[in-house]
Amino acid sequence: MRIASLLPAATEMVTALGLADRLVAVTFECAAEARERCPVVVDTAIPPDLSPGQIDAWVRDRVGAGLPLYELDRGALAAAGPELILTQDLCRVCALPAGTVEEARHAIGTDAQVVSIDPHTLDEVLDALATVGRAAGVPDAAAALVAGLRARLAAVERAVAGRPRPRVLLLEWTDPPFLPGHWVPELVRRAGGEPVGAAEGSRSVAVDWAELPAADLVVVAPCGLDLAAAVGQCAVVAERLPGVPLLAIDSARYVVQAGPALVDGVEALAWALHPDAVPEPPPGRVRRR
Repeated sequence: MRIASLLPAATEMVTALGLADRLVAVTFECAAEARERCPVVVDTAIPPDLSPGQIDAWVRDRVGAGLPLYELDRGALAAAGPELILTQDLCRVCALPAGTVEEARHAIGTDAQVVSIDPHTLDEVLDALATVGRAAGVPDAAAALVAGLRARLAAVERAVAGRPRPRVLLLEWTDPPFLPGHWVPELVRRAGGEPVGAAEGSRSVAVDWAELPAADLVVVAPCGLDLAAAVGQCAVVAERLPGVPLLAIDSARYVVQAGPALVDGVEALAWALHPDAVPEPPPGRVRRR
């Protein structure tokens, strides 16, 4: 089956299922290996080299004007000839919406199946992985992968059970500060922390610095950015919240991307909160400041 992934999380799922060689189209945000293997059919409209505050302002203006944040190359998608297209409707700021994909599907005259991945919780992320596996024709492999991920989550839960739960403020953006939503607070809770100022299962929200709740640890996890960018944004947070311990994390891979690596994110956060209870994660995932 020829698969077009218009969502980085979907590309991660397809790769985890051992189907990377079936990908025929991906996005600019997908893993480098996928981008090297097949055409990029979705690009961003966001100008390069903007600061976090400038990105937030640009996105707000663009959304307010009803303009797209992403550009779909319909010709390249048609040339790829996909039989299965993976997309999303969860967040128009994060990726191309499914409605745009449906319009393109009719415009280019393909009868490819479109599967939208729209989880709000970690369990729904794992359910989405199973859905992708079924759509791609590998339900047994997907079931085995999901079972292994659930076993790892259960192991973390056992390791942190009964321990004091530090108050954790996770910031999904820093200018302005965004409080986390969807599955992100759940990652903190499963890691043995108490998420504060969070809206589990709902959208993340922007607040003023003065409105942020007290916390024992602040996790800097700017949406869609890697560990180096998170470390860079720690300086701003340190100025605004002096004296509070900070942890930077590769948010793009382990916090906001709704794929199997969220379990790696839980394990990394559990080590940060309870270093004597769980193994230290591999380099490149988290860094204390």
